[in-house]
Amino acid sequence: MHNIAEGFDAETNPEFIRFLRFSKRSATEVQSQLYVALDQGYISQEQFDDTYEHARLVRAKEGAFIHYLSNNRKP
Repeated sequence: MHNIAEGFDAETNPEFIRFLRFSKRSATEVQSQLYVALDQGYISQEQFDDTYEHARLVRAKEGAFIHYLSNNRKP
């Protein structure tokens, strides 16, 4: 969320896209951390599955938004 806000304030699509990519990578990092949490017994398989899917959807939406902005470039 913070990466998206910071990128939005940049006021250019290329800079916004850059920060959206940071945010997308952060969602991937969350997915990785979920494996650790599951392996350590901090979360259940159901919690893992639900949260992993949520992160996957966020990544997909960010990817679609990046694609949109890339095809509608404005200075």
